[in-house]
Amino acid sequence: MTHRLLSERLVLRPWTVDDADAALGVYGTADVARWLSPAMERVPDLAAMHQVLQRWIDDAARLDVPGGRWAIESRETGTLVGGATLLPLSPDEAYEMGWQLHPGAWGHGYATEAGLIVARWAFAQGLEEVVSLVRPANKRAAATVERIGMEWVGETDKYRRLRLQEYRLRPGDLPRS
Repeated sequence: MTHRLLSERLVLRPWTVDDADAALGVYGTADVARWLSPAMERVPDLAAMHQVLQRWIDDAARLDVPGGRWAIESRETGTLVGGATLLPLSPDEAYEMGWQLHPGAWGHGYATEAGLIVARWAFAQGLEEVVSLVRPANKRAAATVERIGMEWVGETDKYRRLRLQEYRLRPGDLPRS
């Protein structure tokens, strides 16, 4: 079950199929899709986005806490600006956090804020560490994980058969709020 999480400017809440139009603006956009995990490709149309959201909703019931997939909304406007994840990552039983934002929401600090919300949630639920995997060319994501306070671990190909930059965060690494 995905829990509702709040920050000063954002609401992270469970996805609904009614989010399909706005979600397609994120996951159907080439500038976002190019950085998605190999397990997820660009969503081509509204029908496919409905299917993806329904699968995420169904999967949420089977995810152990603290795992989840969240829709990210602006608290001020109620507009969906993106999505966030905290998912188990094989083979190490680690949890990977990630975020995807609509290009119109880039540059406002939402990814950093969402990452911090998710990390604080994870640590409050007893996790001792979260990781993020970043494609080497994704400078925007690398800057975000650094703003969150994540530490670069090194390059790895053990998770997705891609060469990725691995970052980790532990409770003591979080910036004071």
